[in-house]
Amino acid sequence: MFDRGLTAGSTGNLSAKTPDGGLLVSPTGTCFGRLDPARLSYFDSSGQFVSGDKPTKEMPLHSAFYETRGDAQAVVHLHSCHSVALSLVQSDTNEDFLQPLTPYAIMQLGHVKLLPYFQPGDAAMGEAVRNLKGKHHAVMLANHGPVVAGKSLDAACNAIEELEATARLSLLVQGQNPRLLTDKQIADLVQTFNIDW
Repeated sequence: MFDRGLTAGSTGNLSAKTPDGGLLVSPTGTCFGRLDPARLSYFDSSGQFVSGDKPTKEMPLHSAFYETRGDAQAVVHLHSCHSVALSLVQSDTNEDFLQPLTPYAIMQLGHVKLLPYFQPGDAAMGEAVRNLKGKHHAVMLANHGPVVAGKSLDAACNAIEELEATARLSLLVQGQNPRLLTDKQIADLVQTFNIDW
């Protein structure tokens, strides 16, 4: 993700469940381009910090997804440019942050909820995710960045990259009356691919 320019400097964070029920988390202030696996924060299955560097300040955000999405095995949060740019021109109450431009965003993300701005590290972000009651596995934090929970780390990474690509497409066609997928096309995708829509 760092090599693709989806995160810069020490922005972004990720977490993934371990086979023993624990959790590995990127440390606070980590640069994805210089991430040292030996310094990852490790929590045991009871949520107690065991080893590694101090975890990301966004732990309330990660925890909220694990608590409300039983299928979540990983959470990725980026400050990717096009996603953030799109959040600057939309209402904080948007239930569908992304327009249905391609089937891939629907297949990998479902509905993406735009949440209002929160100060980085604010526990209220976690509460906002909990209030969604597991309905969304992808959200966009206004003026901040996307967050995606996945059934694996690969799935979460692929989905957040799709979110960024779709945000870029949205900005490219903004004001040009793009041809959106129809309700029937979306319904067919939902049925064919068993999408949580």
